[in-house]
Amino acid sequence: MRKLAMLLTTLLIAFVLSGCAGFGGSSVQDESGQAFRADQIPAQEELPKFSAEAAKEGVPQGWSFYRIAPYKKNTVYRLENYQGKTVLSANSKTAASGLAVKLKPKKANNLWLQWEWKALSAMPEADNSEGYRDDAPLRILVAFDGNKSKLSLKEKMNFEMANLISGQEMPYATLMYIWSGKSPVDSILTNAHTSRIKMIVVDSGWDNLGQWHKHQRDLSADYKRAYGEAPGDVIGVALLTDTDNTKSETRAFYGDIELVRKPAK
Repeated sequence: MRKLAMLLTTLLIAFVLSGCAGFGGSSVQDESGQAFRADQIPAQEELPKFSAEAAKEGVPQGWSFYRIAPYKKNTVYRLENYQGKTVLSANSKTAASGLAVKLKPKKANNLWLQWEWKALSAMPEADNSEGYRDDAPLRILVAFDGNKSKLSLKEKMNFEMANLISGQEMPYATLMYIWSGKSPVDSILTNAHTSRIKMIVVDSGWDNLGQWHKHQRDLSADYKRAYGEAPGDVIGVALLTDTDNTKSETRAFYGDIELVRKPAK
């Protein structure tokens, strides 16, 4: 049982880090389970916009589908014409999978992440401060490069094990913006299994379901507050709607996600 628990813990590390799948050099899978090399995915200059496409089934142009684990059900993503524009819908029933974009490295200074999203259903059992209830209707992840050689031995081992099991080269650090069920807005939560993922709560609770929420975040400022150091280059963005830990069901929408370079103050 102890060995099984250790294996599951490592798989969970791979799951949470795999929000940035496809940024490294191993392999990812498409929705059918067909594996292909992630280093064959071209890095892009900008994030593709959902609003630029027509409604359709399947993965949006420029985004890569990633599975969390072969035994987990997949969240279903599709482009929908909703309230006069094309948005990405996420339907998750005891499931976890996401979409990711590999980016050409971008300096984080004066770089802002802007997006809008909407949650339609509550997840009362979700609690992001507890690993076994860590689900969310909406998440956006930003992957950062950095010098992995200066990480602690424990983190290096976590990275190596996650890489071995998931087949992904994990980013040096990840900021994860989440809609949390219980944690207050602007709180920073450290992932239960690795300090290299920091969750920043931008929406909380279930009182404002069914409304579009717009956000803009200073990536450099958030990174410094979360990690206590200056950020490296931004190398990817991913999104994730997951209900596997709480065995629940949710539906949510993602509008366009953009990286915007603003003038220095």
